[in-house]
Amino acid sequence: MTPNNALAALRAIGDPAKASEMHRYHKVDRPYLGVANPVIDGLVKDWRAAVDLNQRLTLARGLWKGNSHEGRVAAAKLLTQARIRPDDSEAWDLICEWVPQFDAWAIADHVSIAGQKRLVADPTRLDTVEGWITSDHMWTKRAALVMTLPWTKQNNPKPADLATRDRILGWAATYVTDHEWFIQKAIAWWLRELSKHDAARVQDFLGKHADDMKPFAVKEAARKLTP
Repeated sequence: MTPNNALAALRAIGDPAKASEMHRYHKVDRPYLGVANPVIDGLVKDWRAAVDLNQRLTLARGLWKGNSHEGRVAAAKLLTQARIRPDDSEAWDLICEWVPQFDAWAIADHVSIAGQKRLVADPTRLDTVEGWITSDHMWTKRAALVMTLPWTKQNNPKPADLATRDRILGWAATYVTDHEWFIQKAIAWWLRELSKHDAARVQDFLGKHADDMKPFAVKEAARKLTP
């Protein structure tokens, strides 16, 4: 399977009317083919089964370079796997290479899901993510919170996980005066998910920082807290 063959397969099942609708919805100028996510999932499953890891990385690079919406989503999905063997950082490095190129939430979120798996597999990679929090590129800053969402979800976190929660909450605290909508939404998302498992930390964060956040973000962050 080559990138050209993969793109041809996506184009062959695309819907021009849906492609136009997607372009209007995502509001970013790039090729849209009109292929739904569940269909991309099916294609990616077949492609992953047909190639080894090196070939998969080559395929992902080529699909990303093609710049179509569906191609970039498929590239991210090719790297979304809890266990990649050998996990020698090449997949993680490719994800990091893509981050500064983010320009739309849907593609950013698909890549961030792939990044979540690689961070959980090797939490030392958080050191790299920490470097993103001062980026001038809004999508890179946002990715630091979206990729670390797994640390909001543990019911019985180990001490190291609690330390990581506090570390990431520290990053979020530096974001609260950035009133870009996507940044505020990312803070709220992280806090809302954390509130389901660690309400005390969310209440403490909001007690310290709510006045600096946008009201919609405070409301969203507190939505799952018990009154």
